[in-house]
Amino acid sequence: MKFQVIFTYDLEYEGYIAEAVSLPGCVSQGKTMDEAIANIKDAIQGYLYVEEKHGNDSFSVAL
Repeated sequence: MKFQVIFTYDLEYEGYIAEAVSLPGCVSQGKTMDEAIANIKDAIQGYLYVEEKHGNDSFSVAL
């Protein structure tokens, strides 16, 4: 499953904020776009792991 991610450059942070649109609260950041991409992938995997442990196994991920 693929997830839409919105990236926003934050002037105060001086880096990118990444938000997985369909996963409430799944947000990460990185000083570079590459770092933000890697971090949001980790955040999505963590989110899905927790969901699965709580009995919601309707998600799968292909990164």
